[in-house]
Amino acid sequence: MIRNTTARWGNLSRALHWVLGLAILFMLAYGWWFNHIAARPVRFFHRSIHADIGYLILLLMAIRLIWRAVNPVPAPPADSPTWERVLAKANHWALYGVTMLVAGLGWAHSGAHKPDYADFFGWFRVPQFTSTDKAMADRYEDLHIYAAYLLIGLVVLHLVAALFHRFVRHDDVVARMTAGE
Repeated sequence: MIRNTTARWGNLSRALHWVLGLAILFMLAYGWWFNHIAARPVRFFHRSIHADIGYLILLLMAIRLIWRAVNPVPAPPADSPTWERVLAKANHWALYGVTMLVAGLGWAHSGAHKPDYADFFGWFRVPQFTSTDKAMADRYEDLHIYAAYLLIGLVVLHLVAALFHRFVRHDDVVARMTAGE
């Protein structure tokens, strides 16, 4: 079943969830690694790869949001309290928004940085929407990092909620996003 139902996420939604989830976790760890551990001479290479994957994440997030807009969203368990439903919805939309923000700030940094990170895996150049400006590049980079820390917090909250549903509530919330019932 490729499409969502009111009871379960479809195959495309699940695939996008897991691919994006793993890519985001990888990017958070990779960004921290190359800024704190990697040797300075190879940082441009790692930042370029980081930017390329960031462009893909931005594209996949756009696809995910469009797919979500044209598909039903599985209803929360009937016995979920109102506060839990509100927090779940707020966290999901915050995850979508902050992921797009982090990627967008990274893209803005790319255009403002000289040299830019627009060469997409050597295949083509990604159009840049900011102009070369060292001060703005630094500002975009700072905002990108702060937003990434916010994203880490949202991901942790999302994971804690999933564990809560699986091991405390014993409901089917996690099963709806996995292949198993």
